[in-house]
Amino acid sequence: MTAVVEVRDAHVVHRARSGGLFRRDRVYALTGADLAVAPGETVGVVGESGCGKSTLAKVLVGIERPVLGTVSFRGRDLWAMTPAERRAAVGAGVGMIFQDPSTALNRRLTVRRVLRDPLDVHRRGGRAEREDRVRELMALVGLPRALADALPGQLSGGQRQRVAIARALALDPALVVADEPTSALDVSVRAQILNLLLDLRERLGLALVFVSHDIQTVRRMSDRVITMYLGRIVEETPAGRVAGGARHPYTRALFSAAPGLLHPLEPIPLTGPVPSAIRPPSGCPFRTRCWRADAVCAEAMPGFSAASRGGHRYRCHHPVEEDQPTGDPARQEPA
Repeated sequence: MTAVVEVRDAHVVHRARSGGLFRRDRVYALTGADLAVAPGETVGVVGESGCGKSTLAKVLVGIERPVLGTVSFRGRDLWAMTPAERRAAVGAGVGMIFQDPSTALNRRLTVRRVLRDPLDVHRRGGRAEREDRVRELMALVGLPRALADALPGQLSGGQRQRVAIARALALDPALVVADEPTSALDVSVRAQILNLLLDLRERLGLALVFVSHDIQTVRRMSDRVITMYLGRIVEETPAGRVAGGARHPYTRALFSAAPGLLHPLEPIPLTGPVPSAIRPPSGCPFRTRCWRADAVCAEAMPGFSAASRGGHRYRCHHPVEEDQPTGDPARQEPA
């Protein structure tokens, strides 16, 4: 089965404001990323702020062009297309939901105009058909028809995010990328939006990439979970195995930090700040905060190793033993 989108060995490097007069520092935002998203699959992406989650999302939707590597959409190299072909392929085939709906929507356009805009740009149907599609989209995300002529500033945060979701679905995309879609919302509204996304995924058969720092939410939403650290993908885990089966110490630390009422865990402390993406550590970038690191970790970044169960791989010289309780790794030294 051809992947909806596939990223191979993608590198993204930005120029920083720091550095010398003639040579600025470089920010290594994404390093050697490999990811394929199958039709109908939901992939969660987790990690701390600055780990490269949003950069990966931008690469997937064609906003960010990698300096190395390839991005394929439905089997075609995205950046080998002409600009017109790329706009048509990505514009119609991929939808994106941004973090803050108050800034993602044009404050001067009514809800009707916001939802009709993608249809106008891509010339989908006639005037009457576009109006019908706007009404259909509003019903799909649970917005009353009376809000069609309202401005974004007249809506609540949850209603604005529903408009943003409807806009992302306007052209029946094969893939939707949601970049922290609930982080700007109240707690009570987050659950409603997450349930809406789950329902839409099932009803429409969407491929979904869900980016969040909340590993518990990602585990609930996803079929598999991608863990990122300092621009690198360090583990890929089936969602059902993240709790007790993750092999990378960083994934275990993230999971232990998530609050839980039924099965509370002792948090695994990570000492020291996240290293700079301008001057990342040699070898494994997580070694400066990892309780299992030794001299080998400073020499080279490990390649991917496969776990005993399919669909699970990780990059670590000293992985946590399979099925070891998450509360224990902080006290266990590598063999």
